[in-house]
Amino acid sequence: MVVILFRILLIIALALLVYTWIQYLRNPERRLQIAKKSKEFFFLDDTNNSKKNFQLVYKGCLFEGEKYLGTTEESFEVVDIHVTVRDPLELRGFTRDELYFLEKEILLHYPYAKITWKHPISELILTEIES
Repeated sequence: MVVILFRILLIIALALLVYTWIQYLRNPERRLQIAKKSKEFFFLDDTNNSKKNFQLVYKGCLFEGEKYLGTTEESFEVVDIHVTVRDPLELRGFTRDELYFLEKEILLHYPYAKITWKHPISELILTEIES
């Protein structure tokens, strides 16, 4: 009887270990950090929760976007997004084209949104291009 109980407890412990490992691999925060280290693009967002900010990583730089809900002609949608960067030093080497790419990716998720870039990103977008 004790042997059978021990085997059952061992199977339960093994199932719990496998479940924990799968949850660890699927963790979005972990995937965000991996994308930051490998300098890839990754967009982390809960589209059903308009109060929760989204995060995106591009070329090792972590951006955070604040979503604001508003009205469109037909429904309530995210109509305003303010994008900031966590560490401004990570912006070294960024070009306007890369920021326009990020805008395009954000607009794919939120087509009615007006994107506002916060300092220091706004300085790059507002300056004139020299010929």
